[in-house]
Amino acid sequence: MNVVETLRDLVAIDSTSARTNAGVVNYLAARCERAGFCARALPYTDGAGVKKLNLVAVAPRATRDGEEVALALVGHTDTVPFDTAWAEALKLTERDGKLFGRGACDTKAFIAAALVAAARFDLESLARPLALVFTADEEVGCVGAKRLAESRAIRVHRAIVGEPTSLTPVRAGKGYCLAQVEVFGREAHSAYPALGASAILRAARLIERVEMVAAQLKDEPHESFDPPYTTVNVGVIEGGTAKNVIAGSCRFTLEWRPVPGQAASRAVELIKAEAELLRAADADFDYRIEVQRLDGGVETPADAALVTFLERATGKAAGTIAFGTEAPQLIELGAEAVVFGAGDIRNAHRTGEFVPAEELERCVEVLALAIKEFCL
Repeated sequence: MNVVETLRDLVAIDSTSARTNAGVVNYLAARCERAGFCARALPYTDGAGVKKLNLVAVAPRATRDGEEVALALVGHTDTVPFDTAWAEALKLTERDGKLFGRGACDTKAFIAAALVAAARFDLESLARPLALVFTADEEVGCVGAKRLAESRAIRVHRAIVGEPTSLTPVRAGKGYCLAQVEVFGREAHSAYPALGASAILRAARLIERVEMVAAQLKDEPHESFDPPYTTVNVGVIEGGTAKNVIAGSCRFTLEWRPVPGQAASRAVELIKAEAELLRAADADFDYRIEVQRLDGGVETPADAALVTFLERATGKAAGTIAFGTEAPQLIELGAEAVVFGAGDIRNAHRTGEFVPAEELERCVEVLALAIKEFCL
C-alpha cells in the first residue's frame, strides 16, 4: 500500500483519546507483522476505565529482549475530538494537493510514512535494530509514552518523534506543566461584607502575583525559542455561588511551559512564594496548589548525529517548538530525540485539519533515508 492509502485507512479509524485505540493498534500490528517486525501490544487502562494500547514493533525478529534499538520512529495513535458537523472527519479527502481528515496532520501522517518507509527494506537484513513505536493518549498528557518510559519496555539510541513540523527537524522543545489553584474565603451576605472574606478578591491578588512571576521569568531566557522564555497562563477561573453571596472559594487553572535547562517546578515554586507573602500579610489567606503535570523542557545537542543527518536530508536547519511532545519520554529511554513530521501544527486540532500530500511523500523519503543511515 502507498502512503496515501495507508493514511486513508488510519483516518477512517476513530481514535479520539476518549475511546479505546485498540482498532488502530490492531491495524498497525497487522501491518508491522506483514512487513517483518515482531510486534507486541502493551495494554493499560486509563482513568476512565477505557482499555488503551501502546505498540512496540522491532526488527529484525531475532533482536534480543532488552537490546538497544538503533532508531525508533515514534507516533501517537490518538487524536483530539472532532465536530460532528464535519461529515468527512473520518474520510480522507484530497483537494488542491491537501489531504483532509481528523489526524491527517497530527499525527497519522507520520505513522503512515513510517510504515511505508520501513516496508521498503528487507528487515531481516538490518545490521542494527529498528523500532516502530505507536503510543496512546498523547493528546491528554503523553500518558502512553510515560507508561512506556516507566516500564522500560525498550531501550533506544535515537528516536524521531512524529509531530507536524513542516518537515523541519526540531531538536528542542519547551515542557508543559499544569496546576489547579484554589483560594479560600468566608461566605457571607453581600450586604454585610465585613462578616465574610471574598475568595475571588483574594484570588485576584494572587493572580496579580502570577503576572509578576511571568514577567520575572522573562529574565531567564533561552534564545532558541519564540518566545524565548517560560510562559505562564491562567486559562480558566471560576468561583462563588451567587451574585449576592461573598465567595467562599475561587479556583483557577495555572499552566506554564518551561524552557530547557530550567527546573519544571520553578514557576510554581515562585508562585507559591508569592502566595506565602500574601499569607504573611493576611493571616486568614488560605490556598491550595495541586500540581497535576510537571514535564520539563528538553534539548538535543545541535551537533548530535540525528540532528545533523536530518538537517542534511531536509536542507533545513534544526529549530525549536513551544508545544509539548513525547520527546522527553524517549530521552528517558536513552534516546537522542528529534521531533519531525509532515504538516503544520497550526493546521491541527481544527475542523478541516490537513497535511500537504507533497510533504507526506517527502516524509516517507526522509524516514527511509534515516533507516538506511542508522540501521543498515
